[in-house]
Amino acid sequence: MKLILTQEVAGLGGPGDIVDVKDGYARNFLVPRGYGMRWTRGGEKQVSTIRRAREVREVRGVDGATAIKTQLEGLAVRLQARSGESGRLFGSVTPADVVEAVRAAGGPEIDRRRVEIAEPIKS
Repeated sequence: MKLILTQEVAGLGGPGDIVDVKDGYARNFLVPRGYGMRWTRGGEKQVSTIRRAREVREVRGVDGATAIKTQLEGLAVRLQARSGESGRLFGSVTPADVVEAVRAAGGPEIDRRRVEIAEPIKS
């Protein structure tokens, strides 16, 4: 049976993918749980519009990230935190702290969930 996936399904595909699965798997698991719907020509047209929208979103995301990268290059950001006599911090530097420091230095608006710190900064 041909299905159009409406959600991510492990080992099968993502939203908008057209997959061919066994009838029982489709009727008893995927369709009742809302993971997929029966394939139709109208549904396939919907899938193509969803894919186009997803591609546009991805391009915007890459363009936005590139713009933020160019704004951050050359920007000096200084974080101040309380530390003990040995130089060890009380607590650690969090992504929210980094975002606030970038904002204070005149940098772009960044979502704290997009800031990744490879290793915790504790010294």
